[in-house]
Amino acid sequence: MHAPVKGRLDHGPPIAVIDIGSNSVRLVIYEGLTRSPTPIFNEKVLAGLGREVQSTGLLALDAIEKALQALSRFRALCDTLQVRQVWAIATAACRDASNGAAFIAEAERICRCRIDILSGRREAHLTALGVVSGIHRPDGIVGDLGGGSLELVDVKGSRVRGGLTLPLGGLALQDLSDRSIKRAERVVEDALDDLDLLDDGEGRTLYAVGGTWRALARLHMWQTGYPFHVMHGYRIDASEALEFSRLVHRVDAETLSKIEVVNAARRPLLSYAALVMENLVRRIDPKEVVISVLGVREGLLYSLLSKREAARDPLISAAEDLNTLRSRSPRHGEELIGWTDRFMASSGLDEEADERRLRHAACLLGDIGWRAHPDYRGEQSMNIIAHGAFVGIDHPGRAFLALTVFFRHAGLSEDELSPRLRELSTTRMLDRARVLGASMRVAYLLTAGQGGVLPDMPMVVKRGKLILKLPGRYKKLSSDRVFSRLKQLARLIGRDPEIAT
Repeated sequence: MHAPVKGRLDHGPPIAVIDIGSNSVRLVIYEGLTRSPTPIFNEKVLAGLGREVQSTGLLALDAIEKALQALSRFRALCDTLQVRQVWAIATAACRDASNGAAFIAEAERICRCRIDILSGRREAHLTALGVVSGIHRPDGIVGDLGGGSLELVDVKGSRVRGGLTLPLGGLALQDLSDRSIKRAERVVEDALDDLDLLDDGEGRTLYAVGGTWRALARLHMWQTGYPFHVMHGYRIDASEALEFSRLVHRVDAETLSKIEVVNAARRPLLSYAALVMENLVRRIDPKEVVISVLGVREGLLYSLLSKREAARDPLISAAEDLNTLRSRSPRHGEELIGWTDRFMASSGLDEEADERRLRHAACLLGDIGWRAHPDYRGEQSMNIIAHGAFVGIDHPGRAFLALTVFFRHAGLSEDELSPRLRELSTTRMLDRARVLGASMRVAYLLTAGQGGVLPDMPMVVKRGKLILKLPGRYKKLSSDRVFSRLKQLARLIGRDPEIAT
C-alpha cells in the first residue's frame, strides 16, 4: 500500500525512467505520472556506449562495463525510493551495434524490467512529444542530437508529423570522421542536403534537444552575459546561432572563453554539435533556436497520460502543485483567479490569452513565500518562481510571474528589483506585473490569505471608479491601509478609488 510522503504531493508512488543513450546512461525518478512531472532524483553517467559503433559495429567493452555498473546503482536507487514502475529505453547505439542485444539482455537482468530499444522513428516521435509537453504551443522542427544519432520531426501544437533519424550524433560523427572535423563537415552536409522535412521549417522555430546542444547553449549564455541561467526555453536568434556555431566548430574548445561552464567530458563533442547546428540552421533557415530540456523521457511519460490529463496546461498544473505545497490556503489562490478575472474584465485594460494564462499562474503562486521572514518574502518568492522547474513558459513569462509576486510582497518600488529580471521584461509586462501585484496587495490585506472570503468582496471598475465592495459583515475589514492600497492600484489604471459598504 502506497503511503504519501510528507513534503511531496500524493501522485501515487514515484516512477522512474532509465534512458540508455549512445553517450550517457541516465536515471530520472519522478514524483508521479502527472502533466507536469517533477524529478525527485536525476543522475547520469557518461558511459560512451556509441563511441565505436560506426567503425567497429560494436559497443566498446569498457563502455559496457561502465554502463552496467551505472544500471546496477540505478536499480538499487529505485529500490531505495520504493519505485514500483520503471520504464527503460535504449537508443541508437544499442539498436545499431551487433552486440547490442546481448548488452540489453544483461541490462534487463540488472534492471529487472523490460528495456524498449526504440527505432529511430519512435525515438523522434517521443522526443517531439517531449517538446509538446514542455513548450507552450510549439511550432517548428524538433532536433534531438544524441551521441549516436540526430532525430528530426515536425511539430505544431500537439500535432507530430514525420520523423527520421540520421547517424549524426557527436560520438558517431567523431567515429565516422576519424576525429577529423573536415571530414565530419562533408558527412553532415551530405546527410542534410535533400531532406524534404527541413523545407517546412523556414521561418519557424528549431527546438534543440540533447545534452551536447544544451552545453553549447550554456556556453553561449555565459559568453553573452545573459541575465538568466535557466536552460529550458533559452532562445537564440537564428543568425546568432549560426555565427556562434560556426565559431565553436572551427576552434579548439579549450580555448573558448567560459569553457569551464561545460562539463569536461562533453567538450570534445562540442565542435561536432556546433557543426550539426550550423548546418541545420543554414539548411532550415528558422527564425530562432529554442532549447528544450524535455525530450524522449518526458515524451514517453506524456504518451502514458490520459487524453484529459495530457490536455492540461503544464504551467497551470505546476503552479497548482506549488500552491498546494506552500500556500497558507490553496483555495485562496484559486479564488484569486476569479477575483482578478472580474477586475480585469471591468478595468478597460486589454489582455491577450497568453497574458491571462500568466495572470492565472501568478495568482496560484502569490502566497508561496509566506513562511519566509517578512523582509525577504518578495525576494525569496521571486527566486523560487524565476528558477523553478516550470515548463510551458518562456523566460519573459517567468520574469512576469516572479515580478508580480515580488511586487505583491515588497511593494511597487523598483529599488530592490532584480536588474536581471527587469532586463527580460517589456514595458507592458512590467506594467501588468505592477497592476496584478497591486491587486494582490489589496486582496491579501482583506483576507489574510484565507479562502472562502474573496468572492464576497468584488473589486470592479464602474462609472469611472475602482470600487471595492465590502458588504455586510465585511464592512469592518475596511481601514486606512486598505484604502491606501486600493488608491495605489487605482492610480496605476487611471481611476479614482472607492470602498462601498
